[in-house]
Amino acid sequence: MDLQLAKGTRDFAPEEKILRMHVESALQASFEEFGFNPLETPVLERWETLSSKYAGGAEILKESFRLKDQGDRELGLRYDLTVPFSRFVGMNPELKMPFKRYQMGPVFRDGPIKLGRYREFWQCDVDVVGVKSVLADAELLAVAQTVFRKLELPVTLKVNHRKLLNGVLAACGVREKLTETILCLDKLEKVGPAEVKKELAALGVSGSDALLPALSRESSNEKTLAKLRALMRDDEGGQGLAEVEELLRFCSLLGVEVQLEPSLARGLAYYTGPVFEAFLRDSQITSSVAGGGRYDGMIGQFLGRGEHPATGISFGLEVITDALRLSGRKFPKSVVQVYVIPIKAQDEALAILAQLRAKGIRADIEQLSRGISKSLEYAAAMGIPYVLLIGQKELKEGKVRLRDMRSGEEKLLTADEAAAALS
Repeated sequence: MDLQLAKGTRDFAPEEKILRMHVESALQASFEEFGFNPLETPVLERWETLSSKYAGGAEILKESFRLKDQGDRELGLRYDLTVPFSRFVGMNPELKMPFKRYQMGPVFRDGPIKLGRYREFWQCDVDVVGVKSVLADAELLAVAQTVFRKLELPVTLKVNHRKLLNGVLAACGVREKLTETILCLDKLEKVGPAEVKKELAALGVSGSDALLPALSRESSNEKTLAKLRALMRDDEGGQGLAEVEELLRFCSLLGVEVQLEPSLARGLAYYTGPVFEAFLRDSQITSSVAGGGRYDGMIGQFLGRGEHPATGISFGLEVITDALRLSGRKFPKSVVQVYVIPIKAQDEALAILAQLRAKGIRADIEQLSRGISKSLEYAAAMGIPYVLLIGQKELKEGKVRLRDMRSGEEKLLTADEAAAALS
């Protein structure tokens, strides 16, 4: 048999999984610092839910995995965590508001594959339901800033507003094919203005010559706002502009640095208000590492009763771990804190090993009866920071020998003292 992975999927060896767990830990810690609680929903959803006109829209459905169970029921693998979350809120109307949740898990899209983009990948989401104010959106941007500071990855946080974008489209005379135009604009960061202009022309979008200059960013948020203020002609655009100004004010109060980017579109159909994305600075990875926005219509439509305010942001675990790997930083290859090497003292070493584990220390022991040098080589290759050498000579003194593998320094300690040094 020719053993191969399904296209667009990956195995994660221990070293890679440890790196992913490092990112997950930073995400979970940040989410909980901001008062978000965990939630889990199924990987499988009813196709009716995923394909609802209130969900991701036609573009995302082209990349969705669709299947049937043995009862001939139509199902799909979830393409994001937002639609299942909205379905959960719709099924649980007794939830206290605001409802703040985070969820981390795999999602699936049958789309193009490149660095940082796969067919099975993890999303890590935080969402707030029940808050109409853009303060909730500002809080999500504060979460994002916290996450990337913990991970030591410099990012630029870009924000826009769907109503503001619609206002610019109207001011430039773009009144037809709005969804297609927004999908084109969503590619600006990836393909550049020339290609987007070409696609808009192919669509026959009138006003496209004026559109891209109108959506260009000025040298500061204040100058960008001034330009947009002069452009606005309708109530929808004016409302979007007012909400963006308030969002920027809240971000300033929270100490969050954001960049107003009028061309930022976010392609999914369900966004109704502020949208945001995070981009790495000075990285080979050009796609966003986090993104989200407000989707006030989706949950209410699932409930069958009007608007239900909600906003969220999603972090791409795959793209973030790729970025950390490309950064050149060193990460551990093993979760083990200390490697115990018995020297003709296996029984005593096992007893000490049990003591270490009972104190919550992640400990392993040499089991192949290798010599000291080979055992030390193994510990070094695995990046294990400490080794505990237990021999008859040390035991006669009631001691063990703790070696720091990074510095080479050794200390003769009692088993309790060694455990305390490792804790």
